[in-house]
Amino acid sequence: MTIEHDLTHYLLHLGDSALIQGQRLSQWIGHAPALEEELALANVGLDLIGQARHWLEYAVERLDDGRDADALAFLRNERELRNLLLVEQPNGDYAVTILKQFFYDAWHFQVLHGLSTSSDARIAGIAAKGLKEVTYHLRRSAEWVERLGDGTEESHARMLAALPKVWRFTVELVNASDAEQRLAAAGLIADPLEVAAAWRAKVADVFARATLPLPEPASPFYLDGRQGLHSEHLGLLLADMQYLPRAYPDATW
Repeated sequence: MTIEHDLTHYLLHLGDSALIQGQRLSQWIGHAPALEEELALANVGLDLIGQARHWLEYAVERLDDGRDADALAFLRNERELRNLLLVEQPNGDYAVTILKQFFYDAWHFQVLHGLSTSSDARIAGIAAKGLKEVTYHLRRSAEWVERLGDGTEESHARMLAALPKVWRFTVELVNASDAEQRLAAAGLIADPLEVAAAWRAKVADVFARATLPLPEPASPFYLDGRQGLHSEHLGLLLADMQYLPRAYPDATW
């Protein structure tokens, strides 16, 4: 594989992850536990979908195969998507959603921080803009982890129950692929070892203040979202998300 190929797939990885997480958050609209939270989740979801568009538009230019960003978002099958396994998991109760968001935000912040100094000016610009939004995302989700973990007996119990449901999927946040290591060596993306170390430190700090136990590092298993090997949940999500564009491919808005 060439660096050019690796970079295009990494752009898809970033775009797909933001897109799917944004889609999951949108599912809380009309169902959130409070109006303020519904608005906050919707805004975070919109931020992520906006960032996804920037990454996918750059990927489109590099692929140069006649597709646009909408086609990448709505006309690819699950094996063609490169999103993190974490973001495709169901929302669950609010404890599950908050833990998912926090783990993703802590990773996303470090990734964008590193990408803001990429040798690729286009990547650096997209990352710098997104970092402003993700700084807020991380502050918000971290505060919620602390509030729920060190809150009532009920909220603490729910956080403990949520942790094993999502922790196994954090393996992708700290285990770098060979392609990512090549891209980092070329100065194109953040050093994945530094991202992993910073992610672990952030999680440990927030968990300590939330009085939550820090599990042992998650172990790799047979699924890998970066290679298009997803859980059963992504196909169901795409069926809902892609129905209209596939049913009416020539529709304009």
